[in-house]
Amino acid sequence: MMHGRGTSDAAIVAVKPTNKAERSAAEPVEPRAATEGNAGRNRTRRAQNRASVSQALDRIRQAARQRKKERFNALFHHLSLALLEEAFFDLKKNAAPGVDGLTWQDYEADLERKLADLHARVQRGAYRALPSRRVFIPKPDGRQRPLAVAALEDKIVQRATAAVLNAIYEEDFLGFSYGFRPGRGAHDALDALVVGITSTKVNFILDADIRSFFDTVSQPWLVRFLEHRIGDPRVLRLIRKWLRAGILEDGVVTASDQGTGQGSVISPLLANVYLHYVFDLWAHRWRRREATGNVIIVRYADDIVVGFEHEADARRFLEAMRERFEAFALSVHPDKTRLIEFGRHAAADRERRGLGKPETFDFLGFTFICGRSRAGKFLVKRKTRRDRMRAKLQAIKQELRQRMHQPIPDQGRWLGQVVKGYFNYHAVPTNSQALVTFRFFVTELWRRTLRRRSQKDSMTWTRMTRLANDWLPKPRVLHPWPQLRFAVKHPR
Repeated sequence: MMHGRGTSDAAIVAVKPTNKAERSAAEPVEPRAATEGNAGRNRTRRAQNRASVSQALDRIRQAARQRKKERFNALFHHLSLALLEEAFFDLKKNAAPGVDGLTWQDYEADLERKLADLHARVQRGAYRALPSRRVFIPKPDGRQRPLAVAALEDKIVQRATAAVLNAIYEEDFLGFSYGFRPGRGAHDALDALVVGITSTKVNFILDADIRSFFDTVSQPWLVRFLEHRIGDPRVLRLIRKWLRAGILEDGVVTASDQGTGQGSVISPLLANVYLHYVFDLWAHRWRRREATGNVIIVRYADDIVVGFEHEADARRFLEAMRERFEAFALSVHPDKTRLIEFGRHAAADRERRGLGKPETFDFLGFTFICGRSRAGKFLVKRKTRRDRMRAKLQAIKQELRQRMHQPIPDQGRWLGQVVKGYFNYHAVPTNSQALVTFRFFVTELWRRTLRRRSQKDSMTWTRMTRLANDWLPKPRVLHPWPQLRFAVKHPR
């Protein structure tokens, strides 16, 4: 199945104990409840398929763990009919269609025949990737983020391929990489960053931004990185098909040798592979060989935060990172990349020099602040980013206008789900006031909407408070303190 081939970078997979994460036991394909409207399917066969897929991926994972420097030459047969079926049911059922116009529900009709035909085309090389459809979603700063929406069959094959490749690369990726990995999420990265800052000697933070990362990835370099571990030419050919399929925008298809199509199913994994070789292995080696003090690293996709004990280390690292990125077609955004004084001694040091409070930085929707606990000890505080809250409230305002004449219970149920989802992410310790503020403004937006429904308005604030209490969840902290959850997930 494999033969030996090593690279100097690929062999470096350990990280410093201060920043090392345990391997996740989560499977790439998570268990899932039975799909509604699917009672006629043979669930026993589905269960057997899931078991066979899991066993096959386990064998790949074990081989990748035992042989770190070898290439996988026989992977294509793992793109089985059972894995394609698993991939289909893992897709979002309400996702926007691609250029083919097919929705998840369209494809589910006569699913077995369609999947069998897709599997046959993939295996004999007749499968053709379609261009992705370009769409734009608003960013919190008012700009537009371009996304690529793949055709449904491309999504199925990409998710199946990602499951196979994840089984290999989850054994290679380093502990400080958190984005779009099985068993890891944004709150794991947030916990690791807080624990790193509070438990080690961190006095400076480098908040690094890669300029237009998903649009500037070099496809030739990406394929070369994949070839370190993937020796099956048919799998590499599949990936090249997706990279070269291009983007459909305003009726015109454009293809390039740059970018991975942000928003496609396979794109997050390819981005992680690219940054694993360009940044992770290099940064880990720099930390071991070049740093004179403590260094912590947390990366979530293309969002990178590095903490340093010494300012000189931070400046040398930033300059070396610029050179490293330029060698692989990437660049550091000059305006969004910042080096700031941040840590347990930052406030006292800045006050002694006659400067103001320590600067703050943003990461994954939160603003990080140097603070103090009630006992006077150093405490990293996290507050919801103001621009993110404003953008969310603006979106709620627009949607409420569309729902203005719905019955109050319908509005309440929808708003309750929106607020619940917001709290599920933002309800972290030290962020209680932001939760209260968000709920207050949602209630005020709802009151204004109801008042517009009639000139004889009788919506008093007392009645509005009762409505909010009936339908909107109370603001309360839902996440544990970072040190507690980090200690549970990564016991020393």
